[in-house]
Amino acid sequence: MSWVLDWAVWGFVSTLVLTALLEGSQLLRLTRMNLPFLLGTMLTADRDRAKLYGLGLHLLNGLLFSGVYVAAFAAWGRASWWLGGLMGVLHAGFLLLVVLPALPALHPRMASESQSPTEVKQLEPPGVLGLHYGMRTPLTALVSHVVFGVLLGSLFRV
Repeated sequence: MSWVLDWAVWGFVSTLVLTALLEGSQLLRLTRMNLPFLLGTMLTADRDRAKLYGLGLHLLNGLLFSGVYVAAFAAWGRASWWLGGLMGVLHAGFLLLVVLPALPALHPRMASESQSPTEVKQLEPPGVLGLHYGMRTPLTALVSHVVFGVLLGSLFRV
């Protein structure tokens, strides 16, 4: 298999597993965070369509992020489960410490930390580490992203 096809297949598979873990953690009430829904509501106010649009955007983002992992594996000249897991820790840290706190500034339908919800901005901001969506949100994000990295590092061949 060529490295591009290898990346596309294993990046997509790893993203599906990541998405399933995040969705499962929400269904088990470990967190209230739903990344595909948050992404989808950036594109549409229709909450039902937002779930579909967000899932597509989340899968595309996962494929793009897996490209970053693959580029790092290529630069290092090797891929392994532990390198992927380490990158997953960094990926989750970036999500929890940078992306989620910045989301209200980027999201047209999300209230900010300093202003309460309005007619248009109805979504609660995630806050640092996503803690506004539950105390176990950082753990679910960390575990799912580490699994993403471990899978990609184990399955992708440089």
